Amino acid sequence: MPLKNNQLRSRHILACIWDFDKTLIPGYMQEPLFKTYGIDEAAFWAEVNRLPDIYAAKGIHVSRDTVYLNHLLSYVKNGPLKGLDNKELRNLGSQLRFCAGLPAFFDKFKAFATETGSHHKLEISLEHYIISTGLAEMIRGSAIAPFVDAIFGCEFIEQPLPPGFLNQSELPLSDSGEISQIGVMVDNTIKTRFIFEINKGTNKNASIDVNAVINTADRRVPFENMIYIADGPSDVPVFSLVRKNGGITYAVYNEERESEFRQNDQLHQAGRVHGYGPNNYCDNTFTPRWLRKRIEDRIDLIAREQEYLLNSRVSKPPRHLHSADEAEARKSPPSTQPSLF
Repeated sequence: MPLKNNQLRSRHILACIWDFDKTLIPGYMQEPLFKTYGIDEAAFWAEVNRLPDIYAAKGIHVSRDTVYLNHLLSYVKNGPLKGLDNKELRNLGSQLRFCAGLPAFFDKFKAFATETGSHHKLEISLEHYIISTGLAEMIRGSAIAPFVDAIFGCEFIEQPLPPGFLNQSELPLSDSGEISQIGVMVDNTIKTRFIFEINKGTNKNASIDVNAVINTADRRVPFENMIYIADGPSDVPVFSLVRKNGGITYAVYNEERESEFRQNDQLHQAGRVHGYGPNNYCDNTFTPRWLRKRIEDRIDLIAREQEYLLNSRVSKPPRHLHSADEAEARKSPPSTQPSLF
């Protein structure tokens, strides 16, 4: 049996890694933000879509995935979003409405993995992660946050420190202030960095650098123990990384939108994802059943791998030979198998 992981483990960690917009919620998380501040959502995104070309004409290149962050800051600076701070973003996150079956599915899925592992006498735990090009504070304020092991997304700084602050004996302190700088920018390529953080355990142990060389067998969450779930072509970099390294990839779509179904089918035909289905997570609907089957398959394989490793590393103890055994031994050629001790 060819093994990717040749380490006997007492505990095995599986990870479901989720995109957010149109994967866990039906639309985009900025909707309650625009509604609260009376901003024309369609107009905002139309402006964002034009910005890369406008800047390119001036010889300036910007990321199409994250140029919206700077445009949000322009709205803060110029008045439409005046006073917007991280606390308000977190409050607005409470207004997000999730796809059917969420967030209850997250805990149910964890329990399913643990129970399935116990049938094989394995200690299995499943962790949920969200990696989004959206706003981390809104996700942290949403109903799903308590069910998630970590959230990776874009973040803002409210009060950046001034030049020369190291030479100041005292710095002005304030509990609030509107957002004014980008703290973390996540685009669809940077998402792969967070996949490696989960893989190596950097997110759990800050002393481990994400660029550190770690043997595959020593990584906290092996790639083959990962399932990445997202909604479309923008997630191809992560789909490719996870799939190439032995993990499972799955695309979701809104059942009411034929274009999204066709888009997912194209991803499947192109070999980007192992499967696809509706972003409906209610019990006994297609997507939860498909995901549970993949977890069952992975745990079954872990059990067989661990049994193989154990058998290959434990020698049989010597025993007394009887006359019949000695006669049989004389018929068999001597073993060339070296002792393990």
